[in-house]
Amino acid sequence: MLTNSSILITGGTGSFGQSFVPLTLKKYNPRRLVILSRDEMKQWEMSKKYTDDPRVRFFIGDVREKERLYRALHGIDYVVHAAATKIVTTAEYNPFECIKTNVIGAMNLINACIDQGVKRVVALSTDKASSPINLYGASKLASDKLFVSSNSSYAGGHKTIFSIVRYGNVMGSRGSIIPFFMSLKHKGELPITDPRMTRFMITLDQGVDLVWKAFDDMIGGEIYVKKIPSMKITDIARVIAPKAKFKIIGMMPGEKIHEQMISAEDSFTTFEYESYYKILPQLNGWSYDNNRVKNGTKVTEGFVYSSDNNTEWLKKKSLETWIKSNYEK
Repeated sequence: MLTNSSILITGGTGSFGQSFVPLTLKKYNPRRLVILSRDEMKQWEMSKKYTDDPRVRFFIGDVREKERLYRALHGIDYVVHAAATKIVTTAEYNPFECIKTNVIGAMNLINACIDQGVKRVVALSTDKASSPINLYGASKLASDKLFVSSNSSYAGGHKTIFSIVRYGNVMGSRGSIIPFFMSLKHKGELPITDPRMTRFMITLDQGVDLVWKAFDDMIGGEIYVKKIPSMKITDIARVIAPKAKFKIIGMMPGEKIHEQMISAEDSFTTFEYESYYKILPQLNGWSYDNNRVKNGTKVTEGFVYSSDNNTEWLKKKSLETWIKSNYEK
């Protein structure tokens, strides 16, 4: 599907884009891959990797600016929406800015994609959008609802279809726990918010693969949730700094002890597959649509997919191996 197509990724200079771009160029050989972001320095640094690749284009722009989106999306077939205000505490202390990017930005992108005739859009969500307790999660839940509902909310109809992928802590991404602990390990003491804390663990490559799966499978309105292992925060800390002491600092504003990607309320329309779950929308009876369900198995009512009740756990040795092989990144 993506072969010889035109693809645009918003927030494309972030951690996800840094993996999505080279992997997609290699696997699908798109005709054009446009990286839209508002940080010119990150674009300049990233562009050095693609100076001899005419398929890759860089476009300065912000999802807050709908006019710029209309220009950027001209002739685009597929869109990955990765732009967001992501840091929980940043969103708590800058709520207006969070809403402008995560909610208004989603609205701008949806309208521009429909008007420009984009075929398919996959938006990146987060575990924090499931039963949210912080503004970042609430804003991403609102964004998810916008993308799901926009498949049928226009009276005149349209050809653009929207779906979502949701996953938890991306291993090694900027601002995440692994590089944070690595930056402090020389001090001999690591800050731990709560020793009971657990997190889902997904690699960037797995995140990219889930987006590809969504593009191939989507009918419109699905939320794809990758099956991934969990790990205790204290075990992550022990792998990175085995001799370090722990300093318990308490919960940060808006922080959860455990991550959740499927709530009990979602269970009524959630289906299980070999390597992922699919939350189907209740709109228009789509949760009973065989074209969307396909070969899925309905989960039991009340099912919750969270990092503490997970059946799969990442072993310390596996994390050690991953860190060694990805240290340069």
